[in-house]
Amino acid sequence: MRIDKLLCDMNYGTRKQVKEHIKNGLVHVNGVAVVKPEFHVDVDKDEIKIGGKVISFAKNHYYMLNKPQGVISSTEKGPTETVIDILADENVKGLAPVGRLDKDTEGLLLITDDGKLAHNLLSPKKHVDKTYEVHLSNKLSEADIEQLEKGVDIGDEKMTLPAKVEVMDMADDEGRPVIHLTIHEGRFHQVKRMLEAVGNEVLFLKRLSMGSLVLDENLEPGEYRELTAEELSALQNKQ
Repeated sequence: MRIDKLLCDMNYGTRKQVKEHIKNGLVHVNGVAVVKPEFHVDVDKDEIKIGGKVISFAKNHYYMLNKPQGVISSTEKGPTETVIDILADENVKGLAPVGRLDKDTEGLLLITDDGKLAHNLLSPKKHVDKTYEVHLSNKLSEADIEQLEKGVDIGDEKMTLPAKVEVMDMADDEGRPVIHLTIHEGRFHQVKRMLEAVGNEVLFLKRLSMGSLVLDENLEPGEYRELTAEELSALQNKQ
């Protein structure tokens, strides 16, 4: 690949700016200054530096974000902070959230520029499990749990797929009941609508996992990190 194209693709400047970097002797390949923008590099073998900093070339990027409340799952700039704004320092083109979390929902969100993986994780045919921590206004009855685990009518053409309900022993700080709810679809406001269907109300919602990917407990809301090789492999192997 041409060195100027590589650096442009990695957001080190426009083609004109990259040429200026090369002209000013800021770009080195294997310890030797590059003098021509058309110089070809092997991204798998060559050590590439710009301004003395080694850069690594990755075809795709994968980040785990603990999405905070008040931030929207959008790639479009606007008056409200987006999940892409949080990752602005990564300087990566084409990042997008895999699915969406409501503005008032927090928790696990995968951010990537790997469109194929995102498509597979979101495909209705895949039925990828998603588990949520749900704080409720009222305690679920046995009949409510049975309904949720069989599937409920939320106003769509089809009933929801059977869910998994785990009633937690603990209540939240305000004494409200807490459940873990695992669903296998990604319909609009699905969790909230499912609980409404059994006469309840969701007061707090946090996504804990998506497929094999589990939210890192060390990530505070608004923090993120790259996926580990093991996490990425597990996601890819399920597709």
